Amino acid sequence: MIQPPYGKPWLLYGLLGGSLALNFLMVLEQDREPAAAPVAADTTPAASAAVAATPGAAPGTDAEPALDTPDAEQPPAADVTATPAPGEWRIVEARVEHSLARTFKSAVGGDHADALSATYARLFMWDIDMRRDLQKGDKVRVAWRLSDDDKVEVLAASFRSRKFGKTLTAYRWTAPGDTYPSFWRADGVESALRLKGSPLRDYEQITSLLKDRPSHEGMDFKAPVGTPIYTPRAGTVTRVNWNWAGNGNCAEVRYSDGSVAKFLHLSELKVTAGANVQPGQVIALTGNTGRSTAPHLHYQVERAGKIVDPVEYHGTERRNLPTDVMPAFLQEAERLSTLLLGS
Repeated sequence: MIQPPYGKPWLLYGLLGGSLALNFLMVLEQDREPAAAPVAADTTPAASAAVAATPGAAPGTDAEPALDTPDAEQPPAADVTATPAPGEWRIVEARVEHSLARTFKSAVGGDHADALSATYARLFMWDIDMRRDLQKGDKVRVAWRLSDDDKVEVLAASFRSRKFGKTLTAYRWTAPGDTYPSFWRADGVESALRLKGSPLRDYEQITSLLKDRPSHEGMDFKAPVGTPIYTPRAGTVTRVNWNWAGNGNCAEVRYSDGSVAKFLHLSELKVTAGANVQPGQVIALTGNTGRSTAPHLHYQVERAGKIVDPVEYHGTERRNLPTDVMPAFLQEAERLSTLLLGS
């Protein structure tokens, strides 16, 4: 039997990639329209939506609204059939007429529109600002369902941006060695950026960034209670458990460069004030203490008394799926792309 060059099944890669590319081009063709004005200039609280039941199953993800604040105005009556029964996947397709939150309220209705809007926004927040960059006529697609405990789960999504003239995609996939599924682009690149030297090596999702809202001074990592927290750099623990009502169990570390890092809402501390810590040392476990509505780590960095964006302080990187798992991923991405097209 003739072996493929370099031991790689290039023909299989080409067939899978070509099929996925064809679906992607179909999405682009459906969404290609003239440029439009930013939604900030529009006051019409309406969105057109198409909803269809879809089969399938995938692991779930909780969603706590964090990125999109509900509008004060009441949206028009929504099609309540857009809300799926627990475990049932649905496809929502909508054109933006106002904010993302109001778009989903019009398309979905019910009590889950805000959570779906926030979950959707997190998928693309690294590449587009869903407040400043959103334009009337942008197109959203998402496959979603409710878990047994009434939480929003997303399987796949796409966003057609008129401002940037491109379509972003996100497909749910659990990479080999990962505890939790993540979202990946059609080319096998992870949708989300990751901090270099992150305080968490294992987490479900980054749910809030420094710039998401004025009162938020750090980055939130969604992770189950008891997830190990590592100090990214060498330093000294300057204090623990101050302002417990707000912070819960917490630790403050002064890094060797003089910057101060705060770790909040912990379930357990592994260090005491005055202790010297080394990079990669476990200093605490994640929790849900203090003013917190779900298990997560709030990570905050300050320099000379001023808040510093952890993204800028640490730098970021994007993961790529290994070559040997690309055929399996491309096959799943093709299925999800077809699902989003409603065919």
